[in-house]
Amino acid sequence: MNHNPKLEVFFDYICPWCYLNTVSIDRVQKEYGIVVDWKAFSLYPEIPEQGIELSELFPGQKPNSGSGKDRMRSAAEELGLQLVENRKTVSNSRRAHELGKWAESMGKGDLFRISVFHAYFSEGRNIAQLAELKNIASTAGLPADQVTLVLEKGLFAESVDSDWHMSEKLGIVGVPFVICEEGALAGFHTVEDYIKLLGK
Repeated sequence: MNHNPKLEVFFDYICPWCYLNTVSIDRVQKEYGIVVDWKAFSLYPEIPEQGIELSELFPGQKPNSGSGKDRMRSAAEELGLQLVENRKTVSNSRRAHELGKWAESMGKGDLFRISVFHAYFSEGRNIAQLAELKNIASTAGLPADQVTLVLEKGLFAESVDSDWHMSEKLGIVGVPFVICEEGALAGFHTVEDYIKLLGK
């Protein structure tokens, strides 16, 4: 195996398991000094800017209930992460992904990613709205006054599109999905699972 293995992490900002998974990924990155390449993925690209009701996105299902939700809450509590209670809407993540690429180019990628996840899952904010994205950018140490320009000019749109096309080519239909060399892990995993994937 390569002496410096890299993890390619396909994720979406509106995916709760991606949010929880970052704890393991960040820990492995810190402890082993590996490179992590965060790849943009969109679970629901058709969601409008104002967001969509969970009841409309998942008709016939009762929001925030079921064994999956219970497992999610339990995992979040164990990891020390807060999940907003009784979320009713889902945001479009396209703008956040484009700004995430911008943040990476400014050396603030990790800070921005953490800030977006916190805003969405801990505070229940709509991460598609410009005002919210400016606040998030500012929190991550980025110049908020440049957010509109970055988005209107589509400065990082091609980078996001490239990630989307890559996921399609690889047949990835859900996230989190992590690739390392010839191996891969789908879904939420522990630190130990990623250590094994790295061959450590």
